[in-house]
Amino acid sequence: MTRPLTVVQLLPALETGGVERSALEIAAALVGAGHRAVVVSAGGRLVPQLHELGAEHVELDIGRKSLLTLRRVPMLRRLLRDSAADIVHARSRLPAWIGWRALQGMPSGHRPHFVTTVHGLNSPSRYSAIMTRGERVICVSNTVRDYVRRHYPATDPRRLRVIARGIDPAAFPRAAPRDPGAREQLAAQIPQLGGDGPLLLLAGRGTRLKGHADALALLQALREGGLDARLWMPGARDPDRAAYVAELEREALRRGVSGMVAITAPTAEIAQAYAASDLVLQLSRKPEAFGRTVIEALSVGRPVLGWDHGGVGELLRELQPQGALAAFDATALADRARHLLAQPPAPPATMPYTLQAMQQATLAVYRELVDAHSQS
Repeated sequence: MTRPLTVVQLLPALETGGVERSALEIAAALVGAGHRAVVVSAGGRLVPQLHELGAEHVELDIGRKSLLTLRRVPMLRRLLRDSAADIVHARSRLPAWIGWRALQGMPSGHRPHFVTTVHGLNSPSRYSAIMTRGERVICVSNTVRDYVRRHYPATDPRRLRVIARGIDPAAFPRAAPRDPGAREQLAAQIPQLGGDGPLLLLAGRGTRLKGHADALALLQALREGGLDARLWMPGARDPDRAAYVAELEREALRRGVSGMVAITAPTAEIAQAYAASDLVLQLSRKPEAFGRTVIEALSVGRPVLGWDHGGVGELLRELQPQGALAAFDATALADRARHLLAQPPAPPATMPYTLQAMQQATLAVYRELVDAHSQS
């Protein structure tokens, strides 16, 4: 029988985001398999959820961009020694540097294994290169793996492991096409999204990188072509980005679509949002590492239209090629949107990118390192 492992994950904080979600998902898998899961961060609103999973949290600010953060190195080293950690898994650059320095001060024969996950396409630099120093470097997509190999050619490709992020299909159940109940329920809350015409959905935080302006241009083109289309952009409205929201509202007014657009805060019921929509947009101006929206929407059974670059393009080419479009071609975007609305492609019969697959593959990487060390 294999012995239980102690895995310490390092990240800046436990507030919100893909890195934090992945940390909790792996903590849950570790606890479920009988291992010990520890997360080191500055804390945040997700700490109670982590505790509910049966994992431990150690509050240590290892993500603050300050020279004073180096003082955390001895504290982290002591934690790793006292907890008899088997694996240190860093998910962000500064925590990775602190973890790396902590490990270098430990005897080589009693040093935990170092694993990193490259969650994003960070600008290449010596600072970012720390994410390639893991004994295993987990890449969340083939796009990320190729990015690492291109910008950090000294990285041994045998250390790279592609483990895509995944979803729980039960949380994104297949919905009937043009679900009238979901649309009516949405329209009761947001009246401008009512009507019989198609509903477009672009979910994402309030930043130009998410392509909200492209979505507004698309809405104008569809309406001028005779479609009573509406557009919902959950997540774009943020009190800290009031100037950007005002900019979007002016753009919608300029294009004559302000009464057919809803710019809202994030929704906690994103699966229902997909079910109420007819076409999901993924128009990020900057290539993304993965593209979770794509698999969520396809799981619900909604077509996705997105720029063919980064992780989004990678997923669309595999799962729904009709939705992958050459980046920033506004005319082609409108033409393809009309086609997908008129003839929605069949969604994948099964979703290969599942949470369980991601969890099992990550735990297999941990076990691979520990087993190889015990046999050496």
